[in-house]
Amino acid sequence: MKDNISSQSVLVVDDDRNVLEVIDARLSSCGLSVHKADNGRQALQILKSHQIDLVVSDIKMPEMDGMTLLSEIIQTQPGLPVIFLTAYANVPDAVNAVKSGAVDYVEKPFDGKTLTEKIQTILKEFQIPGAPPPVDMAADMEEEDPVKSPAMKNLHGLVKKVANSSVNVLLLGESGVGKERIANRIHRLGPRRKKPFVVVDCGATPAGLLESELFGHVKGSFTHAVSDKKGLIETADTGTLFLDEIGNISHEMQIRLLRFIEDRTIRRIGGLKGTAVDCRIIAATNADLGEAIKAGRFREDLFFRLRVVTLTIPPLRERKADIPSLVDHFARHYCQQHNVPAVDIPTETMDWLCDYPWPGNVRELKNAIEGGIVLCRDRTLLPDDFHLMGIEDTCSAVVADEDCLSLEESEKNTILRALEQTGGIQKEAAEVLGISRRAIHYKIKKYGIDAGSIKARH
Repeated sequence: MKDNISSQSVLVVDDDRNVLEVIDARLSSCGLSVHKADNGRQALQILKSHQIDLVVSDIKMPEMDGMTLLSEIIQTQPGLPVIFLTAYANVPDAVNAVKSGAVDYVEKPFDGKTLTEKIQTILKEFQIPGAPPPVDMAADMEEEDPVKSPAMKNLHGLVKKVANSSVNVLLLGESGVGKERIANRIHRLGPRRKKPFVVVDCGATPAGLLESELFGHVKGSFTHAVSDKKGLIETADTGTLFLDEIGNISHEMQIRLLRFIEDRTIRRIGGLKGTAVDCRIIAATNADLGEAIKAGRFREDLFFRLRVVTLTIPPLRERKADIPSLVDHFARHYCQQHNVPAVDIPTETMDWLCDYPWPGNVRELKNAIEGGIVLCRDRTLLPDDFHLMGIEDTCSAVVADEDCLSLEESEKNTILRALEQTGGIQKEAAEVLGISRRAIHYKIKKYGIDAGSIKARH
């Protein structure tokens, strides 16, 4: 392993001689050793005869294109970082390249200084002393979060591919599917894993406070601004910024966020000086951003900036093969957390859990297992220990007699029980039910439930 960036070698591959000379001049001025090739086959010969630490390649070349070159590099020198140069019209090809194992891509015409800084950053990240190789960490995490369904195996494969790049990622999925967990997984598998992972809940933060939370402020910029405050974007510098429920941000915040993504500089509220920030952005939403764009609620240009790579997390009902391993995992975790003996999970219970529709997805399953462990008798989990009644489920066990309540009556009663259980605290009730805070607010208003009176009684 080399001691510093100035002793490292970069291979530049492009059929345009002018591009080769420009990049050579830039990188050489930084002390990097530069090798040049005007086609893919020549590049492979250089890779065989020289120690190369990073490859910069055009994606469209005659004879052997960039994708074929990438495939050869992955087979012969796995782990060697590759950056692609691409024209705007070929950005989709570059995105596919990142999915296939490239680290990043840069659009032509590129700014020489920006490209040089990106190369220096990647060389530093791929030369972290003592850092475990990404493949080993991926194996460790597979043991931590085992999956058996084809859908999740495919998702985990894509996560591994995208993790080693710095492209923006948009995560889509219903409430409770584990979008934050996948975002954290991308961060932990990537070269920024030792840097901050900063979570911003755009849905729970009031619009008036979100700007200050993200961008920070200077003392005296508004009432109660009694001191300078660093924003969460600045806190995420060199790491990853996770924007949860991105579909909820205001139009004004969309503009500010777009500007940051474009120039990677922030300015605190009331401040005059801009601050450069290098962070990866992962955004998530359970909303239909396509419909939001059509309705004028979400900017199309911001959408395309956020979704360089889009990953969709399937709901739990579409990956039931994962339920048994998740149940075992949560059962072990909560038995340890509550300091109680391990529980037995009979086949009939596991079958029942696999048949349940889980409208609240993994979050609902996790809460159900914790509640069941607290309530079960003789350290054996039985279906009756869960007291589940999904928001979207059909009515059944909640009625004392054999007559079935209407779906709306069942739904209302389910919410009331959750509120009673949590002392009227809506946030906790939403977690018990495995639904979002927005959903429970809507349902409470719909059914005219007085959550305040429930809270007062407790």
